[in-house]
Amino acid sequence: MRLRPIAASDDAAVAHIIRTVMPEFGAKGPGFAINDPEVDTMFAAYSGPRAAYFVLEHDDGRVVGGGGLAPLAGADADTCELRKMYFLPEARGGGFGRQMLERCIARARELGFKKMYLETLTGMDAAMRLYERLGFEKLCAPLGETGHFSCDRYFALDL
Repeated sequence: MRLRPIAASDDAAVAHIIRTVMPEFGAKGPGFAINDPEVDTMFAAYSGPRAAYFVLEHDDGRVVGGGGLAPLAGADADTCELRKMYFLPEARGGGFGRQMLERCIARARELGFKKMYLETLTGMDAAMRLYERLGFEKLCAPLGETGHFSCDRYFALDL
């Protein structure tokens, strides 16, 4: 498997991953990223100057995961948000989440961000352990204006 930047031809596969994985963890109602308009047009949404999205491509060419970053809405210009990092079950447990997160952190630094923020929810325990292993600190309240009011866990990393 390999990580690479998203291509326009990946939009349907990434939307499928998001719409498959989020409900698995109970994140399907209002206030979750599954409802964001960008889900169907991820390539365009992350083609801006301070954004990036990467996909995990299986050896057979199938996209089995993704993750990205963009400026955090409603926050200062030095803060980005880790966004829509999800993997199909076949891509879990092999260290690909760590590789994806490290790639996103490196890209955020290259883009000049000083802090990375993320929102998640109770039940995504493996993801939260990964965030903490890579230095993210738990926050008591959300930052910015993501619109993801159903998330209940918040983390930030000084870059």
